[in-house]
Amino acid sequence: MKWKIVLFGGLGHYFALFVLSMLTAMVTHEGMLKDLYQATAAFWRPELRSDPPDMAALMPLWIGVGLVGSLITAGIYDLFRSALRGPGWRRGLLFGIALGVLYAALYAGMYGVFALPAFLWLVWAVEGLVLAAAAGAVLGFIVDRLD
Repeated sequence: MKWKIVLFGGLGHYFALFVLSMLTAMVTHEGMLKDLYQATAAFWRPELRSDPPDMAALMPLWIGVGLVGSLITAGIYDLFRSALRGPGWRRGLLFGIALGVLYAALYAGMYGVFALPAFLWLVWAVEGLVLAAAAGAVLGFIVDRLD
């Protein structure tokens, strides 16, 4: 595994996720799921239950976890990319789709444990698939340039 792939690929992956999630959040979290979030308020962090929600208080946590996750994702991509075919963006896209399907499987398992509505898990799974595929394509594009 190459440190450049982990660092630069991971940062590109994170940036793509961050920007795209701001766009999808308007449709999913602030739109489709808003009423469900209010109906299941006991499940969410106190910062999200305040009026208005204190998103700034959670940003350090979200950014830290997102960066570490993206660096790990880039490292895992480096291990598996040779098994994929096509230009870098396509290999990254396929890797992202595979991750998105794994997210969906994880959410299905958590649905069996947590008493949250199925629609919430479904929206999270679809959004996760879209974000993982797009950020994966960015990761693959960057890694292809680093080789």
